[in-house]
Amino acid sequence: MKQIREISQKIDPYSLRLRLTIAVTAVSALSLGSLAIWTSWKMQELLINNHKQNVEEIAQRLPRDVQLYSGMMPSITGLQKAINNLTITNTFLWVKTPNNQVIVKSNNWQQLPNETATELISLGEMSQKPQVKKLDKRYFVIRSGVLPLRDRGLSKLFVVKDVTREQTTFLAMVRNLGIGSVLAVVAISLLAAFYIRQALQPLRQLNQMTSVISITDLGQAKLYLENAPSEVKELAQTFNMMLSRLFQSWEQERQFVSNVSHELRTPLTIVHGYLQSVLRRQNNLTPTQQEALETAAAEAERTIRLLQDLLDLARADSGYLQFQMEICVLNDLIVEVVGMAEKYSDRQITVESTTNRVEAKADYNRLKQVLLNLIDNAVKYSDADTPITIKLHQQEQEAIIQICDQGYGIPLQHQARIFERFYRLDEARSSSTGGSGLGLSIVKTLVESMGGSVTVRSRVATDRQTKSLTQGSTFTITLPIH
Repeated sequence: MKQIREISQKIDPYSLRLRLTIAVTAVSALSLGSLAIWTSWKMQELLINNHKQNVEEIAQRLPRDVQLYSGMMPSITGLQKAINNLTITNTFLWVKTPNNQVIVKSNNWQQLPNETATELISLGEMSQKPQVKKLDKRYFVIRSGVLPLRDRGLSKLFVVKDVTREQTTFLAMVRNLGIGSVLAVVAISLLAAFYIRQALQPLRQLNQMTSVISITDLGQAKLYLENAPSEVKELAQTFNMMLSRLFQSWEQERQFVSNVSHELRTPLTIVHGYLQSVLRRQNNLTPTQQEALETAAAEAERTIRLLQDLLDLARADSGYLQFQMEICVLNDLIVEVVGMAEKYSDRQITVESTTNRVEAKADYNRLKQVLLNLIDNAVKYSDADTPITIKLHQQEQEAIIQICDQGYGIPLQHQARIFERFYRLDEARSSSTGGSGLGLSIVKTLVESMGGSVTVRSRVATDRQTKSLTQGSTFTITLPIH
């Protein structure tokens, strides 16, 4: 039962393979069923209907013969002679009075067992059309009628023919035909399922090839199928044209972002420089003017950082982002990063690391940028009185850095998307903290470009007293040692 349940769970009721198999099975069952019914009808006509017709002819001829013989001899003698003349192999005749007394019967009843003969004789009114009836494990075609006699009035005529052999043969052939039809339908269904599976293999190959295409290899991706039907090859060509258009669109978008970021960064840097220069000579400024200039300078600096992030992402997408890979002592790097972060954040940052030197192959400055981004993220999304912890240790051939906070936490349904560009968990909170939705995307791009990986683990729970999210998040960076 467990195996059947597992198989039923794997069957997709909406799959093309299942639908085609069901269609072929239904057509096969309908065709073979119709053929079996027609064959059974013809067999019955050949084996049984001829006997019914023979019985009907005897029942219709007997009254004429009785009338003919009754003019030459006594009625009972003429009746017996007429019955004897019409008696053939396996055919039995008898005549009853209206009160069910047998007055004449054929002379071949010794061919039947006594029990069967007695049961036949005891039959009462029967249909005037020949019918097949089973008596004592034997089959008979039975027909009754009315026989007028000169001195007996209207009597009952019974004509019976033993068709046991024919009916048994007919039933056996019908049974074998039914079993053969079922087996044929099963065999056709299995063969059809196998053939349909093989025929749909190019579509599965097409699905597998398209599922592994990423944005990085979009320009080089080409779908090619051998020994595939013409329709599937046309579909593959359509996919190739679509991939080419997507690549061109992606290139145009990337180039646009790169050009805009580059062109806007220079004038904004100049504007930011002039604003800072004016703020340094603030003696002639009113408080309102000074506040406005400080806001403009802050927004200009934020926009410059955003443009720099966009430019870095565009360069990474195009493969132009340069890395100077070297063996870095992560203990020293983390001490430096923590010192820089504590100056601008005024937050307590705790370092937990082994006494041993932990080295990894990375770009020193890029890794510093990654850690500052993650620490900045932890500062923005945790309360000011909660600590931030950085953990460093080595596990086999990998160096592991963890940035832990006790902030708001990230719901599970959002954890898979927080590394996407411009994705924000909370639009209102992100806007208030100045986030652009690019920080974690930059982190993921830089870490993966250095051969590492970054993951997040976060638990969200509601504190019963403060009703605030208190569990926090842990970002884990894994880098190769060599």
